[in-house]
Amino acid sequence: MKPWRHFKTITKHRFLVMQGCFRVGLIWQGLVHDLSKYAPTEFWAGARYYQGVRSPNAAEREAIGYSKAWMHHKGRNKHHYEYWSDMSPLTRRYEPVEMPRRYLVEMVMDRRAACMTYQGKDYHPSSALEYFEASRERTLMHPQTQRQLAYILTMLAEQGEKRTFRYLRQEVLRGKPFPWETAQ
Repeated sequence: MKPWRHFKTITKHRFLVMQGCFRVGLIWQGLVHDLSKYAPTEFWAGARYYQGVRSPNAAEREAIGYSKAWMHHKGRNKHHYEYWSDMSPLTRRYEPVEMPRRYLVEMVMDRRAACMTYQGKDYHPSSALEYFEASRERTLMHPQTQRQLAYILTMLAEQGEKRTFRYLRQEVLRGKPFPWETAQ
């Protein structure tokens, strides 16, 4: 039963991301979001470590010390900040790179959908912001990406989906500056 439950979970998640992406005009990204989750490397690990209340990648990491499925996933999906790191010619170390806005917006949809999927009826508009603030990940992403993501997740928490999605569609995806970028 775990493979079937995992299949239903990832399909529900993809559907929710797709809906969000369509609402802001990211049609292609919505259609192809997380297709790698159906690849054998990711799917069978997800089925094996399936719990239904959190990502199976966390359980795989706890069991064997790393997640092979996650390493496969983050390297193929540009909506993950982990994808956006490269060797700096100055420091000769891997460092985070600012995410292009279209993938930043898809990341917002991904986080919203993950919270909706795993929290079910306990989901609320501030769920993604709460998860983000409680995690260490914000220290690992590019500072500009971190600031933009925090701003958008705060807007989602405080102003709701309708206002946030309009902002994403009309401002962020059109390359308009964030409020702190225009302040002098």
